[in-house]
Amino acid sequence: MPLATVMARLRDPETGCPWDIAQDFASIAPYTIEEAYEVADAIERGDMADLRDELGDVLLQVVFHSRMAEQAGHFSLQDVIDGITEKMIRRHPHVFGEDARREDGHAQWESIKAAERAEKDPDPSALAGVAAALPALLRAEKLQKRAARTGFDWPDTQGVYAKIAEELEEVAAAQTACEREDEVGDLLFAVVNLARHLKVDPEKALRQANAKFEHRFRTMEAAGGASFVSLSLDDKEALWDQAKAAERKS
Repeated sequence: MPLATVMARLRDPETGCPWDIAQDFASIAPYTIEEAYEVADAIERGDMADLRDELGDVLLQVVFHSRMAEQAGHFSLQDVIDGITEKMIRRHPHVFGEDARREDGHAQWESIKAAERAEKDPDPSALAGVAAALPALLRAEKLQKRAARTGFDWPDTQGVYAKIAEELEEVAAAQTACEREDEVGDLLFAVVNLARHLKVDPEKALRQANAKFEHRFRTMEAAGGASFVSLSLDDKEALWDQAKAAERKS
């Protein structure tokens, strides 16, 4: 049975699943985001069997949203497919155009995308269209890249390092909770800028740091046993150092 048919059955007002029938775009959106992250996690782990399953879950999200839209009279799944097909052809004239030729079409893609955005959204800013719902690190990177296209960017990493040092001083000097929050935000934004200049994906780098911390901490817990929580900070730091040393040997 086709997936679209399965979803139509699930959303049938008379015979469908009560949970599926009760959902709307807003209630399903968090699952859509979560599934995209689970795809990224499967790729990170190199688990192709899991990636296959997670891609299926992402596809389900597309079908789910499309079915809800069709029931509301907005658009159908076929409209979604037709739309992305037309967009890919339109944005790859170097592949599908009459004078198609094999070349790096990234610059052309960005130019066409910008023109489409300008036609759809009257906002003239170079920052227009950067979705507010993106993860903060990713949105910071996209905003910076857009600004850089206008020439507003550090010429090299030295300026970025100096900015990070400046922001650290401002965090230390902050007097209130509101000031500290504001200054820490500026510091994080500056660190994303450094990652961009070093051609490091900040989101990926932080995920890796999270995974590294989790692995080391779990190793510490196992080594400390039942008494781990009651150990002194010095003892915990010694276990942390042991966990780091064990990683280097493996």
